Amino acid sequence: MANSPQAKKRARQNERRFAVNKARRSRIRTFIRKVEEAIASGDADAAKTALKVAQPEVMRGVTRGVLHKNTAARKISRLNARVKAVAA
Repeated sequence: MANSPQAKKRARQNERRFAVNKARRSRIRTFIRKVEEAIASGDADAAKTALKVAQPEVMRGVTRGVLHKNTAARKISRLNARVKAVAA
């Protein structure tokens, strides 16, 4: 349990950051899920569109410190490969 005023403040800040980061992660997952649903349905155009929308959102997660840049690059790369497979 935090005892000093500084430790109490850090605890409050951590709670706020946790809530913000949780919302960002959830938003990113939603965009990725939309791409995966489009791939599953076999609709190449919808998948391409969803990927185009999801890509900046994932990279924004990197900028905000929610995701590591290599993790984001890997996710985008794998999604892109799956979208290309659907289109082919």
